[in-house]
Amino acid sequence: VSAEIAKLVAVPSNPEPDGARVGYFLTRDGVRLRYALFPRTGAEHRGTVCLVQGRAECIEKYFETVRDFQKRGFWVATFDLRGQGGSERLIPGRTGYVENFDDYLADLTSFHADILLPDCPPPFYLVGHSTGGLISLMAAARDRLMFDRAFLSAPMVGLPGLPFELKWTARLVAGLRFLGLSRLALRRKEDKPQSAERFAGNPLTSDRGRYMRAVDIYGAAPELEVTIPTLAWIGSALDAMRRVNADGFPASLKIPIFIVGAACDTVVSTRS
Repeated sequence: VSAEIAKLVAVPSNPEPDGARVGYFLTRDGVRLRYALFPRTGAEHRGTVCLVQGRAECIEKYFETVRDFQKRGFWVATFDLRGQGGSERLIPGRTGYVENFDDYLADLTSFHADILLPDCPPPFYLVGHSTGGLISLMAAARDRLMFDRAFLSAPMVGLPGLPFELKWTARLVAGLRFLGLSRLALRRKEDKPQSAERFAGNPLTSDRGRYMRAVDIYGAAPELEVTIPTLAWIGSALDAMRRVNADGFPASLKIPIFIVGAACDTVVSTRS
């Protein structure tokens, strides 16, 4: 565990939950990640929720959710995935980059072994949103001993609007990466930074208060922000989605899983 002091960023619209303990830890391959632990505030003891965030998110975006879990008697343990939030960036700048989605799984495995097991009360529940939902699915197929059960919010198992079916889109992006374009970032309309002017018609939420809270967070701490994804991130995400869409994948899941999707979601495919 790194000795360097880590901190959370609180703004008036997004106060820090009670009792936060913040720090850094090193993954098995030497990447420094920021983490936070939040003890329960409710009277009943119900174990620990391990929260895995979505693409380009950070611990601060989940303060409201953390407080909700605390009130219900849960500890919450969470961390910023490599390359985003307060964790170590893998390439210069703020574009989203990861070489392989298995690296995210390594982040979760290291967090479980080095922080969750020694510092948090069991039983352990896995909660993943979007990209974090895909990572959580992969973890649930790998090891039945890490978590008792999982809850996935809009897991990224499919994307709407792909130019070809998943397999062929993945192969196309793999070819571009082979040509040395892994760090090329592709801008889409929805990848522009959040701002008050862009609330109308945004694909992320219909809740203006929560939308503006994210604007406030990144306005106070722009270093936490991640912008557009690179071809490396897109390619590794497509590969991971292709794996979980394989016919035999559901039979490999080793723990009970509850999945919820949003009917009008245009970022992640609810049908998938």
